[in-house]
Amino acid sequence: MKTTDVKAYSNGKENGVRLFVCKSYDALSAKAAAIVSGEINKKANFVLGLATGTSPIGLYTELARLNDEGKVDFSRVTTYNLDEYYPIDAENDQSYRYFMNKYLFNKVNINMDDTHLLNGRAPDPEAECRAYDEAIVNAGNIDLQVLGIGCNGHIGFNEPGDKFIMGTHLVELTENTIEANSRLFNSADEVPRHALSMGIGAIMNAKSIVLVANGKNKAKAVKDALEGEITPYCQASILRLHKNVVFVIDEDAASELTEYKPL
Repeated sequence: MKTTDVKAYSNGKENGVRLFVCKSYDALSAKAAAIVSGEINKKANFVLGLATGTSPIGLYTELARLNDEGKVDFSRVTTYNLDEYYPIDAENDQSYRYFMNKYLFNKVNINMDDTHLLNGRAPDPEAECRAYDEAIVNAGNIDLQVLGIGCNGHIGFNEPGDKFIMGTHLVELTENTIEANSRLFNSADEVPRHALSMGIGAIMNAKSIVLVANGKNKAKAVKDALEGEITPYCQASILRLHKNVVFVIDEDAASELTEYKPL
């Protein structure tokens, strides 16, 4: 990655979100991996929050490469994923457990017992959600949370609505999200209509947050998150109230921003 492939931007606010705009998806993935691996290497028994979706795949590929080269060690890392479809079996190739095993866990030296996802077949989803929140708190909360962003501004499966839901919860997915995710299934009819999602509370309690986004289809969501009103109708907008957030995005995802200027 060349230094010219990534540029830092600011909106001039002292406590604003830090923004890196990258020339390519590969540069975005390398920059995000450098941030995440750097934080992991600073602390033993690191608690890492993870996201799924297409945006972080390159990040996970880079982390696996760094692990192979001995530049980051996952042996003392504990992970908590943001969400899981409901209902779905962990062995289903569209489950987020399957995704994480495929793109990260099976490629690094992590103890599988230290990887945690919500149970997509939990008989009592409310109890599953309470237990997940308790486990995160008992782990000392998340040190770094990786996020993507939906085209409607969702983070995790926290969908647009009239409030921010703090705790992990059962979500009814919007038609927008179902349509966006249908590309990964044989048809939209196969996409589960519900999911279990970490709430805004656990995300905002993370000590640091790295959000990755690429593509013009994410440009409006990124603009709303960074420059629009802080509102639950764009769940990602609440990230502006956090003290340590970095957006790592490509030029297409940054294309509608007007308030951020190069440093």
